[in-house]
Amino acid sequence: MPPRTNPTARQERLGAELRKMREHAGMTAREAAKLLGSNPIQMSHVESGRSGISEERIRRLAAYYDCGDAPLVDALVDIAQPRDRGWWEGYRGILPAPLLDLSELEYYSGLLRAIQVTHIPGAFQTEDYARTVFGHTIPQLPGTDLEARVAHRMQRRDFFLLDKAPTYEAVIHEAALRMRFGSRKILRAQLDYLQEVSERPNITLRVIPFEAEGYIGSGHAMVYACGQVPQLDTVQIEAEHAVTLLDAAAHLAKYRTIFDAVKAVTLGETESRGFIQSVAQQL
Repeated sequence: MPPRTNPTARQERLGAELRKMREHAGMTAREAAKLLGSNPIQMSHVESGRSGISEERIRRLAAYYDCGDAPLVDALVDIAQPRDRGWWEGYRGILPAPLLDLSELEYYSGLLRAIQVTHIPGAFQTEDYARTVFGHTIPQLPGTDLEARVAHRMQRRDFFLLDKAPTYEAVIHEAALRMRFGSRKILRAQLDYLQEVSERPNITLRVIPFEAEGYIGSGHAMVYACGQVPQLDTVQIEAEHAVTLLDAAAHLAKYRTIFDAVKAVTLGETESRGFIQSVAQQL
């Protein structure tokens, strides 16, 4: 089977973790390939996510690398298992890969922790609100691209309404509640929907009011996706120019600390729900 041209972030992560495991053991790619009866080029494809790898080979490599972390090895095996196409795959070749990588992260995560300062989190946007947000991109999106992004966002939203959806903890700044994307009517409907989803057992929404004192974040949106084991956690950082995925241990520790620090200055769940309602009533 030829190497993948565009591996997903999840496929790349599997390869990267196998490479880190090998490097930690002080082994060369040539030595690892020899163990598998392969060659360094094929090993390079595996470690870049361009080629798949079987459960048996993952476990052989882990033993060869003297990796005693059974939960991590099991989690890597789980990533490698053949799966049905995820719902987001229908947008492959239509939407930018980072949008699909986020959907994949969300689908396989057990817990998501997000901070949003200027927008309502994408997973909780109404259709009209999302269309307004995407309609304000520079350069302007062609109509078909805009509609594809809105449709994808609505499927992301619907995923979190399922019984099997992961837990989602979102921290939203008051600024995001007051930014008028679209008309007053659109924002009011958006805030009403936000109150509605905040009642769901898997969703926690907390608000940072303008009057909050203390650390309120850097202003960038972030989503911290917890993996099957802590080593497989991932942080998505979104800025105007790009979406970045981070998984180095130092980055993960940093953003866990950031989320906890920001959460410490938020209103409680009930207070936040009431605060959102009061903002909506002012419109």
